[in-house]
This record gives sequence, C-alpha cells and structure tokens, in this order.
Amino acid sequence: MTVLAEHAEHATSPISALSSALPREYVHKSAHSEVLLTGWRAIAPDEYVITAQWPRTHSFYTPVAGRHDPLLLAESVRQAIPLLCHVAYEVPFGHRQIWDTFSYAMNPEAMIVGSSPADIELRVSCSDITRRGRRLAGLTLHVTATRDGVFLGHAEAAFTNQPPAIYQRLRGSYADLDRVTARILPLSPPMTPRRVGRDRFHDVVLSPTSSTDRTQLRTDITHPILFDHPVDHAPGMLLLEAVRQAAYSAAFPRQGFLTAMEMRFFRYAEMDAPCWIETTPAPEGTGTTGHLPVRVAARQNGEDVFTATATVTATAAVTAAAPLRSCTAA
Repeated sequence: MTVLAEHAEHATSPISALSSALPREYVHKSAHSEVLLTGWRAIAPDEYVITAQWPRTHSFYTPVAGRHDPLLLAESVRQAIPLLCHVAYEVPFGHRQIWDTFSYAMNPEAMIVGSSPADIELRVSCSDITRRGRRLAGLTLHVTATRDGVFLGHAEAAFTNQPPAIYQRLRGSYADLDRVTARILPLSPPMTPRRVGRDRFHDVVLSPTSSTDRTQLRTDITHPILFDHPVDHAPGMLLLEAVRQAAYSAAFPRQGFLTAMEMRFFRYAEMDAPCWIETTPAPEGTGTTGHLPVRVAARQNGEDVFTATATVTATAAVTAAAPLRSCTAA
C-alpha cells in the first residue's frame, strides 16, 4: 500500500497527445503553475514519451548547489502516473492511484541549472499490467529521463488503481475529509532549516525529538505545494521530502545532493497520530567514495508506514549556468 492516492474532480473526457502544457486535472494538481508535464505520445504498445519542463527556480523545489532539485524528477513521475492512467488506460476521473514502491537514481551533472528552463524527456515503458475485468488494477512504470539528449536519471514506480467505492472501503472513516481535518494533530516545532537542507522554517517537514536519529513528521495542511488540494492522509510527496530531510540531517554537517532513493510503502500515514521518522546511516565504507546511504523508516501506531534508502552524494557547488556535457549515470 502506498500514499499517493490523488484524484481529480473537474475533467470529464480524455485528451489527445499534446505539445503544450497539459490540463491540471490530468496530473491531479489544483494549481496550473505546478503542472510540470507538457505533452505525451505513444510510441509502441505500453510505451510512451512524456515531455516536461522544469523552471529555473521554484518556490519549494529549489535548486541545490546550483542543480535542479532531484525531487522534480519524482514529481514528474508522480504526474505521469495519473496522466497515463487517464489518457492511455481509460481510467475514469475519481479513481485513486496508490503507490506500492518508488525509486530513482540520477546523474547530478545533468541537473545543473542553465540559462533557461530545463526541457525533459521521459521515456516510459509499462509492465506488470493487471486488470479487474476491463478496469486497470495496477502496473509498473519504468522511466528513463534525458535532458537535451543527455542521460539525467531513471525511475520506477509500481502502483494500484482503485475506483471510488473500493477506496472508500479501504479508508473507512478516514475517507471523510471533514472528519480527518478536525482530527489533524497540531503542528510540532520544526527542525533548524539548515540541518535538513532548507532555508525556511515553513518548508521543514520534520520536528526534533530527544534522539538525533528520530524525528516526527510535520503535516502542515496550509503548505501550498505539498498540500495542493485537500487529502485524507499525508501525501506521498510529503513523505519523499521527509526522507530527503531525514537523510540530510543524518549526513549533517556534511552537505550533498540526493542522487538516489528507494521506497516501499506499507500503509497510509495518517494525520491524527504521531508519525515517527527513524534514520540509520549505513556503516562507514558501505557506500562508494562521496556517497552516503541512509536508511529511513516511518512508524505510526506501532506499525511500519514505509521503509527507504536515500543516498546523499557530495557534489561541488555550481555558481554559474554551465552547458551540459555528455556523461554517464552517477
């Protein structure tokens, strides 16, 4: 089970392949400005090309050491999931796409911020496609991302697709948004932004505890990016950000770039009980030179919510726009 159960309420009919910005409803966003995908086309059965554009800067996914935020790749893949469900697999609006696993690894040198927005191409192949009757029940996306022909990274996401009636049954009382909102825990104090790779308290998603390897998840439903629209549980991108900040905190005072992440989701992170984020840096010598793997786990009410491994890679800061050059994956 995962946590990226997003849905759209406004669109009513499928779209054809486009070459300009996609309607926000197809990527399950409320704000037009947060749509990263610009077009799509089928190139073979269950194979697609999706285009995206990343801004030079962003209010939340800010550049890191002169490079685009790596979670822009994660958010691009997240948007690709509902897009392909609706336009390629005839999934009606109102269905929920629920992640089971997610991973990415990237080449930091292809992430350097240039003098214009970054045009990204995602080549997507779909496998493990299952159906319940004529309805899509789930599949796995395999994504290779390039930028101006240079390898940028790859990602993989496995998810299930649930119609409204089944989702309501899965969530029980938590499907009632008003009831969920009334039970949300008060916000706990944030960690120091610098320790988790942030420069604003508003963007910190972890709270300190008496232990340096244990923090508490902060679910600030007023955050305009992480809570783009009302949801009945902690959104998936919030959990990815929690993994990133936990990894940066574990590496502190060393600084770096989150070049890889692997996550497995077990249940929803609810907003009415503390969710504890626990970190375990890998033993010295486990990672290659300059790479620090950090194991991250979330527990709530005594049960695992997710487990993850995040890799923080030391990178030299980039102070000016630089041209891309051919290079291999990190």
